[in-house]
Amino acid sequence: MTTYTLRPDSIRELFDRVAPRYDFLNHFLSCRRDVYWRKIAVRQLDGIDGWILDVATGTGDVAIEALQQRGARRKVVGLDFSEPMLRGAHRKVVKAKVSQRILLSLGDALTLPFRENTFGASMIAFGLRNIFEKEKALSEMVRVTKEGGKVIILEFTLPQKGWVSKIYPFYFMRVLPWVGGLISGDSGAYAYLPESVLHFRYVANYEDLMKRSGLKTEPSRSLTGGIVSLMVGMKPRP
Repeated sequence: MTTYTLRPDSIRELFDRVAPRYDFLNHFLSCRRDVYWRKIAVRQLDGIDGWILDVATGTGDVAIEALQQRGARRKVVGLDFSEPMLRGAHRKVVKAKVSQRILLSLGDALTLPFRENTFGASMIAFGLRNIFEKEKALSEMVRVTKEGGKVIILEFTLPQKGWVSKIYPFYFMRVLPWVGGLISGDSGAYAYLPESVLHFRYVANYEDLMKRSGLKTEPSRSLTGGIVSLMVGMKPRP
């Protein structure tokens, strides 16, 4: 397996390269469970209107889903550090006819270009593991979220019990990188995926991070046997 350092430039270049095949491979390698995972995460926005922030928006699936799920009074800012990913998001936004309600922005999760208490909720789906300074990124999300608002994390984790915990590591460490590299033509990018999860592998790692960032956490939710976890925290009111 190729070894990657979690430097921003390295990760940005990686996502720039895989952008053309990103959506297809997400659906293929997860058997389209990624669509379900995002839907479940966006349901945490029930009752929240106004502006929503989607950090590491990628090709915009979460941002669009946030509008499609009873989001008539919502608008979304989708921020990402990869221009090719944002170009893919732009095409989807135009096709979905929601360009008036989604603002796509090139930016860095470590220095969000927004004022404090701007968004009713902030989300990050499958992006926090790629950020070396995770606590700083999460603190930025907390900063720009309104008091009483939610911070939502959807991320890959390693299952810790049940039959999934026995068979999934082989698929995740061996099969997925091989198939992903074969289809994308970039073996390094899909070798990096399991490596990135191993750096921060358990839901408890994220829960501890959220608490240190000042969030009042809700019970986490394991999806598909624990290969993905959904974590929700609330920014306390004064």
